[in-house]
Amino acid sequence: MPMRTRTDLPSYESSPAAAAGPETGRKPSMALAAATVCGIGYIPVAPGTGGSVVGLALYCFLGSRVVSGVFGPFWAVHSLRLLPAWLATAAIALVGVWAADRTATFLQTKDPQCVVVDEVSGQLLTYVAALAPLNWKYLLLGFILFRACDIWKPFPARQAESLPGGLGIMADDWMAGVYAAVGLWIARAAGL
Repeated sequence: MPMRTRTDLPSYESSPAAAAGPETGRKPSMALAAATVCGIGYIPVAPGTGGSVVGLALYCFLGSRVVSGVFGPFWAVHSLRLLPAWLATAAIALVGVWAADRTATFLQTKDPQCVVVDEVSGQLLTYVAALAPLNWKYLLLGFILFRACDIWKPFPARQAESLPGGLGIMADDWMAGVYAAVGLWIARAAGL
């Protein structure tokens, strides 16, 4: 059976053989939970925006003084303060590739709409790559830039979607995150 594109709605009323999953014979619950970010991907309207909001909230938490205070005064330096956010970004990227791949295989869809871990990963990458301060202007601008780049998919983001499996699902959002981070750097250089 050919894989559908992301614009096709996944069929949850598949045959029993498809519902069992081709590899393990059962539903990949952990992968589905990770890929949908504990169900946020099932929001009926704009699930990708919901995933980006999770990325924004996670960045705010990981860049907060609470987390920095756990590591002591050494972490007060701005770039070191973002180390937990960098580590989370890398971990979410790795888990996201696995989870997105398993979910796409299970749903027999190339890029399921319910997979939003890619938006969480891309939104986090936007902020950590820009070393964004916890300032509402930068956070809002980073959010808007990432969503615009994720929807528009400037070169080579659209081409990155053709990579195999979970890597293709995640890579276009990483490219959108890089473009949004560049936009934040430009805004900082312009004095915003």
